[in-house]
Amino acid sequence: MLAKTSAWIQRNMPTREQMQRSRWTRPFANRIMRSELWRFTRRSVPRGVALGMLVGIIIPFAQILFSALLCLPVRANVPVAALTTFVTNPITTPLIWILSYNVGSWMLRVDAATVIAPVNKAMEHSEFGDMLQWLTGATLVTAFGLVVVAAVAAAASYVATSFSWRYIVAAKRRRRLMERRIRRGSEEAEFPPTGIE
Repeated sequence: MLAKTSAWIQRNMPTREQMQRSRWTRPFANRIMRSELWRFTRRSVPRGVALGMLVGIIIPFAQILFSALLCLPVRANVPVAALTTFVTNPITTPLIWILSYNVGSWMLRVDAATVIAPVNKAMEHSEFGDMLQWLTGATLVTAFGLVVVAAVAAAASYVATSFSWRYIVAAKRRRRLMERRIRRGSEEAEFPPTGIE
């Protein structure tokens, strides 16, 4: 399973050359191609995952383009952000939209039960609701739910990726130290210290 996932990631992760040749990213290629946006570091990868989740869930079209452009101000990893937008696909999109509708209707119902109902008023009497509907192509309840689900998914994926990155790096370090100790032990067995120096 891990080999299949790794192969899928290698096939679908955009390369610098593909992004440079794309007619959609060509006007911004000089900025998107900056080397710091393509390095896999402990800070840029979690940012890329979170940004990809946010864009993948909220924006239903041109997700890779928007994720690449939004990587600039937050200094996120471009290929990771672009790959993470695939979280929405024909299988997961209906599930995400159903979840978003349920979350949005629950939150707006709770908000309506309050005396002031700040979210309902803000969405009904401003252009925020219209912008959300236009951006997501969904009803107001689903659009609000999409924003909430996307924000929670982005935050959770950022934290999970940060901890995973830290765990993987620590495991590699432990393995290297263990290999170094084993090599030292075998060298000492071959050439024991004489005690005369």
